[in-house]
Amino acid sequence: MSRTNNSLKKGVTLDNYTIDSVLGGGGFSIVYLAHDTDGKKAVIKEYMPSRLATRGENNDVKPTTEANIERFAHGRRLFFQEAGTLINLKHPNIVNVINFFRANGTVYMVMDYEDGVNLQGYIKKHKGNLSEALLGAVFIPLLEGLELIHSSGLLHLDIKPGNIHLCSGAHPLLLDFGAVHEMMHSRQFQPNQVITPGFSPIEQLDPGGYVGPWTDIYAIGATMRACIEGIPPPPSPKRREKDTMRPAVNAFKKKYSPELLEAIDWAMEVDPMIRPQKVELLLNRFKNITAMTQNGVAKKVN
Repeated sequence: MSRTNNSLKKGVTLDNYTIDSVLGGGGFSIVYLAHDTDGKKAVIKEYMPSRLATRGENNDVKPTTEANIERFAHGRRLFFQEAGTLINLKHPNIVNVINFFRANGTVYMVMDYEDGVNLQGYIKKHKGNLSEALLGAVFIPLLEGLELIHSSGLLHLDIKPGNIHLCSGAHPLLLDFGAVHEMMHSRQFQPNQVITPGFSPIEQLDPGGYVGPWTDIYAIGATMRACIEGIPPPPSPKRREKDTMRPAVNAFKKKYSPELLEAIDWAMEVDPMIRPQKVELLLNRFKNITAMTQNGVAKKVN
């Protein structure tokens, strides 16, 4: 059944909110535009795994088969955990969750509505080629938000252009914490991880891989490269087997400063131990680059 057929209809009420339209979604959720009793807009994310469940009478969400009952319940628990995590993470560059609740046999997360565009769509529209000044304006605040996530003992594990929202003035918001995972004291592989080819580093795919802050850092570097090149980088397994991806410092040297490109290459090292081991290192590098740009030292995209 398609996502459209499975979605809540306009006018349906949930808690103190009324559904206005479907904004989008993926394999595990549907995202709606809604408004509260005062008419204020909000975004509501519903746990709705299309392969495991369907919508029955009275809008109830139910597993499609008995075999899917436990998998559905497990995903619902993780979704609830995501909401509980986000409601306590307050930062201007992390999506603001204002409420979450159970209804219709599933879970809903309510977020502030923000005008703007998705970074993935923005990249596609401009075919990459985003200016160095814009990259600084977007990724320095994102790294500051990511630093808070890591300092809270968490990993995002699904950073990519589609999970970054650009508000007015290129103010970025990091979205979709569906893959968020508690950072372990000992580095170890986390099962059932979300994998996005081109943006997920090799340790997320390897059963013996070690995930940590360096894992999110790779995804940041890959997202920045996509902003420049206009396409996702090659999948990390292919890079490990035979890395044919040209270093950014060589591929884009005519348009961007070597300092910026070197930082992207550093973040995208295939070997996780060679990457920056904490966000602070990459953040400081980018702040220095931005200071150089403001002083007219770094080049800008024409």
